[in-house]
Amino acid sequence: MAQTTDTLSLTFAALADPTRRAILARLAKGEASVTELAEPFDMSLAAVSKHLQVLERAKLVERGREAQWRPARLNATPLRAADEWVERYREFWEESFDRLDEVLHEIKNKEKSRDRKR
Repeated sequence: MAQTTDTLSLTFAALADPTRRAILARLAKGEASVTELAEPFDMSLAAVSKHLQVLERAKLVERGREAQWRPARLNATPLRAADEWVERYREFWEESFDRLDEVLHEIKNKEKSRDRKR
C-alpha cells in the first residue's frame, strides 16, 4: 500500500477507527501514558502503541519524554483542516434542507388553498 502524505487523508484514516477516536477523546482530557490509554480496552499495550503510531503519523498525537515516562498528548491542529473540509458539506446540506423546507411550505400552502376552495 502506498504511503499517504496528504494531511487530510492521514487525519481521516486515523479517525476511521473507533479505538483511535476513543484514545483522542481521552487525550482531550489531558496527557496519558500508553498504560493509562490501554486501560479501557481489551487489547495489549503493543496494540495500543500501534494505534498511537497511526495517530502520531497523522500528527494528532505528540509524545513527550519525561525520564522513563513518554506521555501522549493531543494535537488538535490537524482536526481544524478536517473540520473545514466537513464544514463545506454541512453548508451544502443546510442549503438543501432550506430548499426542502421551502418546497414543503409551498405544498402545504397549496393544500390549504385547495381545501378552502372546496
